[in-house]
Amino acid sequence: MSGLLNRLLNQGLALNQRALSIADNAFDWLFLREILIKSGLTPFNVVYKGDPMSVRYYALPESQIDLADGSVMRVERKLHTVPLLLVPPLGVTTETFDLLPQRSLVRYLAARGFRTYLVDWGTPERRHADLGIKDYAGDMMGEAIAAVRAHSGMKDVSLMGWCMGGLLCLLHTGLTHDRHIRNLVTVASPIDLRGGGIVARAASALNTPARLIRKFTGFRLHNLAPVKLHAPGWLTTLAFKMTDPLGSITTYWDLITRLWDREFVVSYSTTSDYLNHMLDYPGGVIQDMVVKMAVDNSLAAGRVELGGEVAELDRIKANLLAYAGEGDALVPPEIARKIVDIVASKDKEFRIAPGGHMGVILGGKAQKEVWAGSANWLAARSKSRSRAATKPSQADADLRAARQQRDAEDPML
Repeated sequence: MSGLLNRLLNQGLALNQRALSIADNAFDWLFLREILIKSGLTPFNVVYKGDPMSVRYYALPESQIDLADGSVMRVERKLHTVPLLLVPPLGVTTETFDLLPQRSLVRYLAARGFRTYLVDWGTPERRHADLGIKDYAGDMMGEAIAAVRAHSGMKDVSLMGWCMGGLLCLLHTGLTHDRHIRNLVTVASPIDLRGGGIVARAASALNTPARLIRKFTGFRLHNLAPVKLHAPGWLTTLAFKMTDPLGSITTYWDLITRLWDREFVVSYSTTSDYLNHMLDYPGGVIQDMVVKMAVDNSLAAGRVELGGEVAELDRIKANLLAYAGEGDALVPPEIARKIVDIVASKDKEFRIAPGGHMGVILGGKAQKEVWAGSANWLAARSKSRSRAATKPSQADADLRAARQQRDAEDPML
């Protein structure tokens, strides 16, 4: 009898604790949601500031980091020679690569010993509507890479981009033929827009009427004022959610059924905040994407004319690793795979990883499949060919300062 009473008492206490957790989490979610949002917490220094683009450098002060699977990883002290620049797509915030402390790509790669930099595309406004892909892939990417070289003291760099971020990496390399871009990693970057999926179907639907309009009328999309095509951030949010409308609804049910779980509520709140704060798309970029990529499918041909110059993807010789998500409805593997057939690289590889368009880079399996896979691949290709500056780089100085501050604040770490 006493055993039964003890079990009933323990169950009652557990139910009481769960009820208190539900009440506490529900109150915070309704009235203090900002305390649940844990994105963008990895410390960084701004090493370049432009309009609207800037570049961040991440120097980890801690000696170890927590990972999403509950394990702990020590921060590597010996840095790889070749610095790494992460390139997010347009239309999203920098939290893409720093979503949660345990699910932060910048934190993970910095802990793996890479001098880790991140392009922050800023917050485009209507005054930026004239910006086109050439401005981003050519000018701003060039400024970002120059900032990385100046700060790290190295000529060779590696580039890693998700979705359109990967395209910008490829287009910049194809425009400049920069032989010091050592490595390229693309994740879910659309290349052949006749290959299937939502994006390809939309492009195919546009293709026939666009060609008829082009043949029989004088109308050209590029003749429109770009400001008329400038897309607000809420439209980007809607586009992402419409790729999985059922999932957008079921996540609310998940929140209700797991309101007792603080870790889940934090993750849900942070991810929702990220999705609900997408950024504007400049009209000039939309013009280029519709004409050059959707209608003409120029990426699949390996050559894209941008602002009077040609990005020659078929002349890229950098080492290439391309990923696609096996469940990606936007950019299925058959769309992303084409890049390995186009580039002239001797060292090139295509991999399919678990997840949809966002899950492949942000999901629960991304850390093991894409983050670790990319880090291992890059580490083997990041040994020095070009000598570093004779004096310590600013990156080394920033890293030492961060660690000295950590030791001063908590010498027991």
